[in-house]
Amino acid sequence: MRRLLAVTLSALALGAAQADPISVLFVGNSYTFGRVDPVMSYNTANVRDLTAPMWLASPDGSNAFEPHPWGGVAGIFKQFTVQAGLDYDVALSTRNAASLRGHMLNSNPAGWDMRGNIASQTWNKVVLQEQSDEPLLRRDGLASNPEYFRYYADAIEDFVHSSNPTGTLRNRDAFAGATSAERQAACIAAGISSGTCSIDRGSYTNSFASAATEMFLYQTWARPNLVDGAFVTLTDETTGAVTRTGNAATTYFSDLESMTAELKAGYQAAFDQARADGSIGFSAIAPVGESFLRAVTSGVATRDMYAADALTDGLIDLWFDDGTHASKYGSYLSALTLFGTLTGLDPASLGAGEIAAQELGISVAQALALQRVASDQLGFAAPVPEPETYAMLLAGLGLLGVAARRRRRLQQA
Repeated sequence: MRRLLAVTLSALALGAAQADPISVLFVGNSYTFGRVDPVMSYNTANVRDLTAPMWLASPDGSNAFEPHPWGGVAGIFKQFTVQAGLDYDVALSTRNAASLRGHMLNSNPAGWDMRGNIASQTWNKVVLQEQSDEPLLRRDGLASNPEYFRYYADAIEDFVHSSNPTGTLRNRDAFAGATSAERQAACIAAGISSGTCSIDRGSYTNSFASAATEMFLYQTWARPNLVDGAFVTLTDETTGAVTRTGNAATTYFSDLESMTAELKAGYQAAFDQARADGSIGFSAIAPVGESFLRAVTSGVATRDMYAADALTDGLIDLWFDDGTHASKYGSYLSALTLFGTLTGLDPASLGAGEIAAQELGISVAQALALQRVASDQLGFAAPVPEPETYAMLLAGLGLLGVAARRRRRLQQA
């Protein structure tokens, strides 16, 4: 029996070694490609940046401080799969500020073929990340458009899963109504022009579509720059450096909890709508935004990046200086949550020796704390550490966090 088991395991291992890698495409924007180094250019040798050739051919509309190739969250995810012994072929199709509508319709100003990236091959897994405002309820001053989010997430899902034509896409069909006239009226009532509502956006066919492709929604995080207490920041168009002014920003949420709840509901609505049309729909939502909030409420991460003690509180800073993008710690937590969602493996299993954290300059204590947050958010059961062990972890996290913040203040001085 023991010999039979050994032979069986050997055969399975050989089969796995000979199998094609699992292909995964990340579709999104700077929340996926990372916005700033060390994340933006992380692990580029081992992921495929599908927009890099387009950027070389036509850099119009790109930020000078975001040169390709990009690795980003996808690059961190790739490193996790390597450590876990998985064979993943990882690619990303991303553009600054891109919405899913922009990906589907190729509406970006530089004429990049984002839809063509999605249809460039048959994928085993596809991850969709929406522009950060879009899933929110409509508010003056925000680019929120939840109807568009649901409609175009569903359109991409159908495009990936079926080789049948999508049928003519029109913005008005994102709105409720039994007839075209009713949907047109609802679209106009939302503040969108009549022509924008009714124009024919085309019908598209994907020759590489497959019903077997697993699709996931990448739920984004609450933005401190939209929460009470935020300050206006200025971004240098050449270097990307962010300077905080003394002017209070216009805000839309009282706390991180309320914005996270609204994002969670928006992503769930898109998930439900994609299932409701009778298509395969999405396999799961990666609750990245909820992981961010859990890190804050569990005392691992700083709640208020604008507070006077934000740089000295000994906690992890999940957000970049602009209050919207993730810091390297936030991108690491994003990748952990995506890793657990896509692979079904516990992020905490990566452990103290995890390579991406080391290469990104994230301490062992910080990596372990963020791994635990992602693991808990995804519901993986794990032994509770002894009180003295947990206390040592948090103490180490605090000391290392203070040192990192002191270094950062010196660098910014």
